[in-house]
Amino acid sequence: MTARTSFRGSFTALVTPFKNGSLDEKAFRELVDWQIVEGTRGLVPVVQWCIQQADGRVPVIAGAGSNSTAEAIEFARHAEEAGADAVLIVTPYYNKPTQDGLYRHFKAINDAIGIPLFIYNIPSRSVIDMSVDTMRRLFELENVAGVKDATANVVRVSLQRQAMGSEFNQLSGEDASALGFMAHGGHGCISVTANVAPRLCAEFQVACLRGDYATALDLQDKLMPLHTALFLETNPAPAKYALSLLGKCEETVRLPMVAVAEPTRAAVREAMVHAGLIN
Repeated sequence: MTARTSFRGSFTALVTPFKNGSLDEKAFRELVDWQIVEGTRGLVPVVQWCIQQADGRVPVIAGAGSNSTAEAIEFARHAEEAGADAVLIVTPYYNKPTQDGLYRHFKAINDAIGIPLFIYNIPSRSVIDMSVDTMRRLFELENVAGVKDATANVVRVSLQRQAMGSEFNQLSGEDASALGFMAHGGHGCISVTANVAPRLCAEFQVACLRGDYATALDLQDKLMPLHTALFLETNPAPAKYALSLLGKCEETVRLPMVAVAEPTRAAVREAMVHAGLIN
């Protein structure tokens, strides 16, 4: 049986830097080091470089999903062979499987690997919403460890605890509602904001995990404008712009993503000042 409760705290859904039309390996590896030094507890990244650079200092969860079951199995096996600590598998997008189809998709991936598997439930991008009952069925399998829940419905945390118990590892996938998510019994967050403010996000999660919600609320107030600004346009463009202000990477994105417009740039800068990240 795989360890199911070792993924706690602030995990960063790490951006991929580009330069001159290509991946910027140097900037990426420096981001990994910076994240770890700042207190990030795990990374969800471009896999092989991150595994090499993290070198066992924090767990690496590899995004390995697809709306093709065969392709998702191939991605998950590759991630395991590369040394990932877990895989993150999104609910199949576009083709809208039934709940039984979801179960069979994830079971097939579970049966093909030997590392923990996190369900990525994000109805806003994949259209479908995995039910609590389907998650309960999947949690009976050997490798299914938990969920990255991007529904922004904090009640789901309590419903999932009721169905699966506290061993079901629940990670928020939505920064703005992570405070409520943790108060309902969550274990951490796979965060976009942590790209830009890793130390503050790590401190926020530490406070939540020790039950210090007064400190967590103070940190939420500091971070909330950033949580909002980084989603005024589609992620990761605002986060890359913010990182460019910190000198961590260029703001380049690849089509069909485009650089953020000036109103968003102004909002991101203002939020970073509010959080004490820039002057």
